[in-house]
Amino acid sequence: MSTKTPLTKRAMIDKANASIVLLVSVAAFVSVFSLVATKTLFSQIQYQQRVISKKQDAARQLEKNVQNAEKLRTSYEAFTGATTNVIGGIKVGDSAKDGDNAKIILDALPSNYDFPALATNLETLVSQQAKLTSITGIDDEVVQSSNATSGTPQPIEMPFQLTAEGNYDQIKNLIIATESSIRPIQHSVVEITGGQANLVLNLTANTYYQPAKTIDYKSEVVR
Repeated sequence: MSTKTPLTKRAMIDKANASIVLLVSVAAFVSVFSLVATKTLFSQIQYQQRVISKKQDAARQLEKNVQNAEKLRTSYEAFTGATTNVIGGIKVGDSAKDGDNAKIILDALPSNYDFPALATNLETLVSQQAKLTSITGIDDEVVQSSNATSGTPQPIEMPFQLTAEGNYDQIKNLIIATESSIRPIQHSVVEITGGQANLVLNLTANTYYQPAKTIDYKSEVVR
């Protein structure tokens, strides 16, 4: 008949210690895991709060943009719908002062370096006062590309030279017409030769254009 050997006191203590170590290890693991999980969860909550805050800011800004766009549309329609434009002409007409305000502004300060269009405008202006002989300038694509659109565009000079013939009154009226033109013309050199009945005007001047303003859209990474 077999008998069980009773555990000694020392063996019982060792077994109890092993159980305690195991329990402490498990408890420590659970505690560390809980701390890490809590920290991760807290960081995730903070991140989500930042995302929500940015989305709310974007939504508020979008709402303001929609309201401002409607105000801008209303103002633009009132500006272009005026029967008398900013220089005293009528909205629909054939004279040099006629046209809606949007056209007047675009003619005064175009958004690109377009010398052929400038030459056409000058030809019309000169022919109303005197006989046009020549118009010279630069039609340079490199100039245009070097002045690309930006967020803060500035007016850029467009130099040109023109020669016209006429009597004293015609040349005088032509000079006055260039000074009061819708499109600003700054005289650099004004040279008049010949007799009073037949004068030759050689004019060196600058006009201007202003590249279009760009609106930059950007994405933001929330961290």
